[in-house]
Amino acid sequence: MALIRRIARPLLASTFISGGYSTLRHPEPVAPAAEPVAVPLAQRIPKLPTDPEQLVRINGAVQVGAGALLALGRFPRFAALALAGTLVPTTLAGHRYWEEKDPEAREEQRVQFFKNLSLLGGLLITAADTHGKPSAAWRVRNSATTARKTSAAARKSASAGRRAGRISARNAGQRAELARLRSANNARKHARTATKAARKRFPTH
Repeated sequence: MALIRRIARPLLASTFISGGYSTLRHPEPVAPAAEPVAVPLAQRIPKLPTDPEQLVRINGAVQVGAGALLALGRFPRFAALALAGTLVPTTLAGHRYWEEKDPEAREEQRVQFFKNLSLLGGLLITAADTHGKPSAAWRVRNSATTARKTSAAARKSASAGRRAGRISARNAGQRAELARLRSANNARKHARTATKAARKRFPTH
């Protein structure tokens, strides 16, 4: 499985590195098609430029950088998510096949549109791949469950400690009462013994 990942990642990343590099060097042919989608999106995100060519260059730079990370297996889940983020506006801007009037052009754009959807699916699978390790969401849920169990165990232990303390106090009280009764009983025995001895020594007439 690890070998398949090492082979599949560069293959998946290659189209983004190639396309991103081309767009980064020559954004002019792509910018007009990207403008209807990229500019309204940039206007909603602070600090992003609204110039179509700059937006296309940024998109290309992200594709090159994230594609290289994915190919090298460095932060593959993050890289896959970044590439997926660049692919959505690229697809919507560049392959709007439903707007094409020419049948051949429409078919060509339709093929490109669904090819990008397939790439998006591959990226999402890569982003969800935890390599057999628990996902972040699972770790969060498991930590919360463990914390609840630990808290419940602590409460149970504290309750048991309080019960043990009450029982111990009750037993201590019972032992003290028994000791008092024994002491009083012994005192009465000594008093009776002393009384009998005095009567024998000093008999009354």
